[in-house]
Amino acid sequence: MSNKILVAWMLMLLGSISVHAQATLEGTVRANGEGVSFAAIALKDNSLGTIADSVGSFKMSGIPVGKYTVLISAVGYRSHREVVQLENGKTFSMNVSLEEEAGQLDEVVVTGTMKEVSKLDSSVPVDVITQKFLYKNPVPSIFESLTYVNGVRPQLNCNVCNTGDIHINGLEGPYTMVLLDGTPIVSGLSTVYGLVGIPNSLIERVEIVKGPASTLYGSEAVGGLINIITKSVSRAPAFSADVFSSNWLDTNIDIGVKLSAGNKTSSLLGINYFSYQNPMDTNQDGFTDLTLQHRISIFNKWSVQRPQNKQATLAVRYFYEDRWGGQMQWTPANRGGDEVYGESIYTSRVEAFGRYDLPGNEKLSVQYSFNLHDQDSFYGNVPYQARQAIAFGQLLWDKQLGKHTLLAGAPLRFTYYDDNTPATATEQGQNKPDRITLPGLFLQDEITLGAHTVLLGMRYDYNSRHGSILTPRAAYKIKLNTTDAIRLNIGRGYRVVNLFTEDHAALTGARQVVVKEALKPEQSWNANLNFVKKIVAGNSFIGIDASLFYTRFSNRILPDYDTNPNQIIYDNLRGYAESKGLSLNLDVNLYAPLKLVAGVTIMDNFQVTDGQRVRPVLTERFMGTWAVTYTSQRAGLTLDYTGNVYGPMRLPILSEFDPRAEFSPVWSLQNIQLTKNIGEKLELYGGIKNLLNFRPPSNSIARAHDPFDRHVIFNENGEVIRTLENPNQLTFDPSYVYAPNQGLRGFLGLRYTLR
Repeated sequence: MSNKILVAWMLMLLGSISVHAQATLEGTVRANGEGVSFAAIALKDNSLGTIADSVGSFKMSGIPVGKYTVLISAVGYRSHREVVQLENGKTFSMNVSLEEEAGQLDEVVVTGTMKEVSKLDSSVPVDVITQKFLYKNPVPSIFESLTYVNGVRPQLNCNVCNTGDIHINGLEGPYTMVLLDGTPIVSGLSTVYGLVGIPNSLIERVEIVKGPASTLYGSEAVGGLINIITKSVSRAPAFSADVFSSNWLDTNIDIGVKLSAGNKTSSLLGINYFSYQNPMDTNQDGFTDLTLQHRISIFNKWSVQRPQNKQATLAVRYFYEDRWGGQMQWTPANRGGDEVYGESIYTSRVEAFGRYDLPGNEKLSVQYSFNLHDQDSFYGNVPYQARQAIAFGQLLWDKQLGKHTLLAGAPLRFTYYDDNTPATATEQGQNKPDRITLPGLFLQDEITLGAHTVLLGMRYDYNSRHGSILTPRAAYKIKLNTTDAIRLNIGRGYRVVNLFTEDHAALTGARQVVVKEALKPEQSWNANLNFVKKIVAGNSFIGIDASLFYTRFSNRILPDYDTNPNQIIYDNLRGYAESKGLSLNLDVNLYAPLKLVAGVTIMDNFQVTDGQRVRPVLTERFMGTWAVTYTSQRAGLTLDYTGNVYGPMRLPILSEFDPRAEFSPVWSLQNIQLTKNIGEKLELYGGIKNLLNFRPPSNSIARAHDPFDRHVIFNENGEVIRTLENPNQLTFDPSYVYAPNQGLRGFLGLRYTLR
C-alpha cells in the first residue's frame, strides 16, 4: 500500500515539475510603425506556432523551457529570425519590425486615380517599384533602374552622348510623362532628367501606369506615367549615405539628411553626385564607350504639420551636368570645332513643386510646379542652345457622396520654349519662341457597388495652338475575393509634338530634318484588360499579374529614316498605327528565404501608311525581366541575381549596302550582387554587372573615322554617291544604338543608414 502511495506521489511530483517547467512568449510584429496583421510565428524544429491578431500582437503559452530560434514571417515582408532563451515560469517579450519586400499586391498607390488606395482596390493597374528593388542592382539613377522592370525599357538614342528615353510597352519616350510626388514636372526637352539625381535613400517608391492617362494628367501621358514618390519626413532616415564605384572608375555618391526647424516644420535634404572621368574605347572605334560627366543634384523637401492632417509641402531641386562623348583625343578646347568630333552638353535645371491643402472641411488642394531647363550643347560643330520653362498649377476637389467618389480638377499649364533651330524660327528666319497656354477641366466619378467598381472620367483642354481637345476615360473592376480582381480600362490619349526637344538624331547634324507640313496633335485610343491573383499557401504566396493591351493611333508622328538615309522626315500619319501585346508578371515569395520576381511582355508595334505596314525602329517583339533574391538572416547576407532579355529590334541602317545588321540579336544584361549587413546601420555590397559581357558591334557608329563627312560625296539631291573610299554609301551616324557599350565589370559599395 505504501509503495502505491509512493509511486502516486512521484507521478504527481513529476507532473507538477513538467507543468511548472514552462514559459510564455509574447510580442508585437510591426512594419513602418504599424502592426502587421496575421503574421506567422513559429519555433524552428518544433511544432509549436501561432498567428498574430489584426494589430500584430501574439502570445504563446505552455512552451517547454529552453533555447529556441523564433521565425516570424508575413506575406509581403522579409522574414525575421531571432534566438531566444525561455526560462521556467517567465514571459519573454519581443517587439519585431519587419521590412517590406518589393512586389506585394496590397501596397498603397496614388498614380492611377490621384487618390490613395490599395493596389488591389485601384481601378487602374499600377506597377510599384520599392526602394528595396532599386537596391538589388545599384545604379546612378532611376533611369537605369527601370531596365529590370517588365514592359519598361530605358533606350539609349546616341552612341556618343548616351542621351536616352523610356519606352513603355514599345512606345517611345515622349509618350511617357514623369511626375515627382504626383505633380507633372518633366516634359519635352527634359524628359530623362526627371529620372536622374534623386538619392535612392529618399525615394519611397516608383509607381508606373502603362497606357494613356491623359484624362487626369493631360498631354504626354499617352504611353504611360512614371511617378517618383519621395519619402515623407516622418519615414525618412535621420541620415543616409551610399557610395559605390566600378572598375571603370565611375563614382556615385548619395547623401540624405533629415532636418528640423521647430516643432511643426521639418525637411529632407538630398545630394547626389556622379563622376566619370576615365575615357574607355574597348570596341576600338576611336570614340568613347561611355560619356564622361560631372553631375550634381541637390534636392530639398519641406513639410509643415497642420491641423486635421492637412498637407503643406514644398520641394526644390537643382540639377547641373557637364557631359561629353566623342573621339578619344577630344578636349574642351575642341568644343564646337570641326577638327576633333565631340558632343558636349551643359545642362542647368531648377525645379520647384509642392502641394497645399486648403483649410476647411472640404478636401480642396492646390498642386503646383515650375521648372526652368537651360541647355548649351554642341554636336560636333552644330550648336543647340535651348531654354524651356514650364509653370503648372492645379486645383483639386475630392468628395465622397454615398457610393460616388468624385475628383474634379482645374489644371493650367504654360510652356515657354526657345532654341536656335527652325523649330522656333519664322519663315523669314527671325527667332520666335514658342509659347503654349493649356488650361483644362476634368471630372472623375468612381462608383462602388459591392465587389464592382465603375470609373468614368472626362477631360477638356484648350491648347492655344491646336484648340479644343477631349479625352474621355472609363474603367471597370470586379473584385473576385480579397486577393483577386479583373480590370478593364479604356481611354483616349493625346500629345503635342515638339521634334527638337525629343529626337536626339534631329540635333546631331548627321541627318537633315525635313518637316513636310504642320504637325497635328497625336491622338490614340487604348484598352487594357488586367487580371491579378494571389495564391497563398501557408506562409508563402504566388502573385500573378497579367494584362492584354491595345493602342491605336489615328495620328502618330514618327521619324522616317528609310525614305532618304540622309534625312529624318516628319509628317502627319496617313493611315494608322497600333501597339498591342500581352504582359505577365510573376511574384513568388516563399517561406524559405527565397524570392522571385519575373515578367515577360510580348508586343507587336507597327504603323500603316498608304497601305504599307512598317515596324518602328528600336522596338522589340518581346522582353523579359527577373530578380531572384536569397537571404540568409543568420549570416546577414543577401544574394541578388537580376537580368533582362530583349528580342530583335529593327535598326536605322543608312543604305542597302550598309554592312551593319538591320536587326539586333537577342541580347541580355545580367548582374549578381552580394550584400553583407554589418550591424543595423551599415551594409557592404559588391558584385558583377553584365555577366555575359554583351556589347553591341564595334562598327555601330557609321564612318567613325570621318565624323565631319569630309570624304563623302553627295549628288545634287543630297544623296550619297558610292565611291571607292565610301563603297557602302554611308555618312557619319551615331544613331545606330540599342544597348550600352559597357561590358563585364565589377562594382563595390557601402551604404550607411541612421534611423
